[in-house]
Amino acid sequence: MNRSFSRTVTGLTVLTLVVLLLQHSVSTAQTSAPKEAPLVPIKVAGARWIELSPVVVAAESFYPQKLTVPSGGVVSITSGAADLATNAETQLLRESVNNPDLRIIMTVSESFYRLVARRSAGINKLADLKGKRALAPANTSAMYYLTAMLRSAGLKEEDVILVNQPAAQAAPAGQVAPATPPSKFRMADALAAGTADVIAAFEPEPEVAARKLGNDAIVLQDRKVYREAFNLHARGKDLADPEKRRSIVAFVRAVAEASKALKTDPKPYLPHISSVIGFSLEEISWGWPETQFPVEIIPDMLDVLVTEEAWVAKVSNRAPRSREELAKFIDRSVVKEALSGK
Repeated sequence: MNRSFSRTVTGLTVLTLVVLLLQHSVSTAQTSAPKEAPLVPIKVAGARWIELSPVVVAAESFYPQKLTVPSGGVVSITSGAADLATNAETQLLRESVNNPDLRIIMTVSESFYRLVARRSAGINKLADLKGKRALAPANTSAMYYLTAMLRSAGLKEEDVILVNQPAAQAAPAGQVAPATPPSKFRMADALAAGTADVIAAFEPEPEVAARKLGNDAIVLQDRKVYREAFNLHARGKDLADPEKRRSIVAFVRAVAEASKALKTDPKPYLPHISSVIGFSLEEISWGWPETQFPVEIIPDMLDVLVTEEAWVAKVSNRAPRSREELAKFIDRSVVKEALSGK
């Protein structure tokens, strides 16, 4: 046999053996590799306004397990009804007194509020709000926005007359009350009826109010004064539990993916959002420009908490907490882990 040919055959035989060994090693590794355990169940709740959209889309389309998102804020975590819940930073500051284990783990949305007032009430600028009747949901971020706007004009909360939100209207005599909940636009109705001169509300109610008033409406907005940080919250003890944390991180990752999809093209997701939050597609389009989806916890989150804590503490008749005390409610590690893809 030709010596050169013999060396070639031997080389091919060795190469074949090497390939077979490599294939066997890969096959063995794949067989022996442990499968990732399924995610432990989690429950998610949210305040049903436009800013909840990324959470709704994540639960429906991006999280490995399809979830329903019932109405509820951070109190749902305290009660045990939810593991994760959304709310503005205002409610975190209020509820964390009862539940100091609450943690902000993600800023889902930033919402830029607007005051809507009646020109016929003599309002053309912020300073004109002095002595006027103001309507805002008590102890909420909308109420804080009203206060912050007054402060920017050199006014105090005491300079306006706070009026109560009207109750749901009863069914006419002889008729059965409707099964659907009362309109979310009662504040806009109150403004249009002249029982209030200015309102501070969540989107899209300001736009509804402005459209009801028509040429009589004046919209007052200053994005530098305040923007709502609509955050996702969890319990500190759940974040310390490896299995629970894995599910939480996966959901935060799903919210990030949903946010990206909504920024690219929200249209495919709007019908589902509408069905959950109870606003029509047209109404959602009105408030959409006033909402942003930052994903990461806003950089000045602690500054926002410190500033707003003074107001919340005063309203709650307690001493404000220190910056150091408030800092423990912010946990940036979860969204960092989620975005890292680990």
